[in-house]
Amino acid sequence: MPVVYNAKKDDVDLKSQKKPFGVQEEATTDKLIKKDNISGENGKTHKDLDLKTTKSKDNVTSRAGLFSTYCINPRNVNFYHKDSHEKIILLLRRHLITNVPWAVIAFCMLIAPFFFSLLNFTEMIPWEFKTVFVIVWYMITIAFVLEEFLGWLYHVNIITDERIMEIDFVNLIYREITDANIDQIQDVTVEMGGIWRTIFKFGDVVIQTAGEVPKIRFEAVPDPDSVAKILRDLRVEEEQEKLEGRVR
Repeated sequence: MPVVYNAKKDDVDLKSQKKPFGVQEEATTDKLIKKDNISGENGKTHKDLDLKTTKSKDNVTSRAGLFSTYCINPRNVNFYHKDSHEKIILLLRRHLITNVPWAVIAFCMLIAPFFFSLLNFTEMIPWEFKTVFVIVWYMITIAFVLEEFLGWLYHVNIITDERIMEIDFVNLIYREITDANIDQIQDVTVEMGGIWRTIFKFGDVVIQTAGEVPKIRFEAVPDPDSVAKILRDLRVEEEQEKLEGRVR
């Protein structure tokens, strides 16, 4: 039976045979190498950049300012009875929005004397008594603002790698400090309910402990879910250190 010669098919096969073996594979390999070696800044690969990003996240530090409510690894922060090897992980205050109620009250107290002057019976009072009343009223207003502001500023929650602390500023002459070791934490609960707390993402973190104080509450702190996660991670790490015999 005669062999049918297909010129187009055979020519294509011959042309493909003329190509040196491995040319296509080498080109594909070169493309993969170029793709894997896509460099970022200073000629670093994506892998190097990812490692650098991970390290930078672990070493995140923040400066604790006057109005800071959530500071990770805060700098220039210290407290009484802090151990030399102890590291502060998180510094917390109540959310800024919690200052709105007393700020509104303070504003009303500030403008109240102007409305008192509009009342009819005040015309019979001598202006000397009016002046004394206004001065005393504004002194009360200033005292109220200072007490509320300092109560917010110095009511601080601290998480270290060894313990948790709640510093409750009651007034200028009284404060209450509660602490518990990380290994004493038994349970961490997040309480976050209501419209305002949901919108502004703040809530309470309730910590059940095995210490003298069975329950420590971080009130109205920002991002309570992340705070609870940090506490759980520290507890797991503390248990791991105990198993490995690395407890200080």
